[in-house]
Order: sequence, then C-alpha cells, then structure tokens
Amino acid sequence: MQNTTGETGKAIHGSRNSSSYGELLKAFPPRPVKSEAEFIATQQVIDSLIDRGELTPDEEDYIDVLGTLVHEYEAAHVRIKDIYGVKLLKALIIESELRQKDLVPIFKTESIVSEVLNGQRKLTAAHIQKLANFFHISPAAFFELRQK
Repeated sequence: MQNTTGETGKAIHGSRNSSSYGELLKAFPPRPVKSEAEFIATQQVIDSLIDRGELTPDEEDYIDVLGTLVHEYEAAHVRIKDIYGVKLLKALIIESELRQKDLVPIFKTESIVSEVLNGQRKLTAAHIQKLANFFHISPAAFFELRQK
C-alpha cells in the first residue's frame, strides 16, 4: 500500500488517502441518479471540484464515480438531437475555433464557404469527403439518419 503521509502526517499531493476519499463520500454520497434534480446536484458537485484546478487522485477518483452516474442518467434520459449537414459544419467550426477562411482549402474560395454556410449552396460529395478528412469524422455524420 502506498504511503500517503509525509513526516508531518499530512496527505502528500498525488497520493491516495482513504480518509480524504471518505470525506468526499460523506459530503455527497454517490447514488444512482434518478431525477433531474439529482442530475443537476451531481453535476454541480463535479463542476465545483473541477473549478478548484489541480485535483488530488482521490478527487479524480470521486469525479470518475460521479461522472459514471451522470453518464448513465444521460444515456437513459437525455435525448440529444442529431445534427448533420451545414448545422454540423457550423458546430465543428465553432468547436474547432475556425474562421471561414480556414476552410478555403476544402471549398476553393471564401465566398463558396460563405454560400454553403448561409444555405445558398449545397454541400457536394467532394466537400463532404474533404470535411470528413479535415475534422477526422465519418462522412456519414453529414447525412441525416432517417428512422423508420
């Protein structure tokens, strides 16, 4: 078992300490998330720990446990609307902090990029293939999935 205290008896950063983990468990015991209120409360605990900055291994483990509970709730209760086509492209541009001119190698001119983003021009198969390569995603992501 790893020694978790120095000569002073205090926890050493980067080590696991059962009493510090126990304190986290006492403050907010992890339980399956069954309601929106529990989901929000669990997410707030995660956010407050992350906002502290550098985390101890105990805090990281605790966040992993709470994150698993949040993920399970989201998988069962939160429906995220699929986006595709130009909406997906716009989201990827924002997420990647790009500007229209960054896509000129794909579309050949900034005016074509602008026309596509404004709905004045359709994405072509060549554009979709180049975008998929550029963003490292499947070309299928640009197409609407029709459910029957």
